[in-house]
Amino acid sequence: MDRVAGVDEAGRGPLAGPVVVAAVILDPARPIAGLDDSKRLSERKREALFPLVMDRALAHSIVVVEPGEIDRLNIFQATMAGMSRAVAGLSPAAQLALVDGNKLPRDLPCPGRAIVGGDGLEPAISAASILAKVTRDRLMVALDAVHPGYGFAIHKGYPTPVHLEALQRLGPCPQHRRSFAPVGRALEQMALF
Repeated sequence: MDRVAGVDEAGRGPLAGPVVVAAVILDPARPIAGLDDSKRLSERKREALFPLVMDRALAHSIVVVEPGEIDRLNIFQATMAGMSRAVAGLSPAAQLALVDGNKLPRDLPCPGRAIVGGDGLEPAISAASILAKVTRDRLMVALDAVHPGYGFAIHKGYPTPVHLEALQRLGPCPQHRRSFAPVGRALEQMALF
C-alpha cells in the first residue's frame, strides 16, 4: 500500500461556521517533524506546520461543509460527506484512507479504516488534523469581520459563555447552525419579541 491518506475534521461541535475536513497523503521521501493531533499543538506550532504539510505532502485536499448543509444533513452525515469529498479530491488518488474516529463514510472512493484517536497515532491523520484546524480557525477569524459582535475570532464558534450571551443578545447570524439546540432556542426567543 503506497498511497495512504489520513483524514480528519475540525468543527463538529461549534454552533457556527463550517465543518472543515482534510485528507493528506504524506510523502515518505519528505518527512515532516513535529506532526501531532492539532488539539495538542499550540496555534503557533499548527501555523508553522501548515505550510510544510501543504508543500511536502504527496497530495492534500481540504473540504469546507457550510452550515446550511450541516443543517440539512445533520452534523454526522455532513462530516461523513466531507470526508468522502476530501478523499475523492486527492491526486494522486489514495489506495487506503485512515479516518480519525470510529466510523467510516459509506461512499469512500477507496478502502478505509477508522482509527479512534488516530490524529495522535498516524502521522497522515495528524497532518490532516492540522490542515483542517488551521483552515477552519482562519475562516472563523474572517467570519468575525463579516459578523462582528459574536467573538468568532476568539472562540471559533464553540458554545462558550461569551458566544451564548452574544447569541441571546444579537440572535443568530447566517453562519449559525439552525439545527443546533442553542441556536434553535435563540431563534424561538427572537420569534417571541
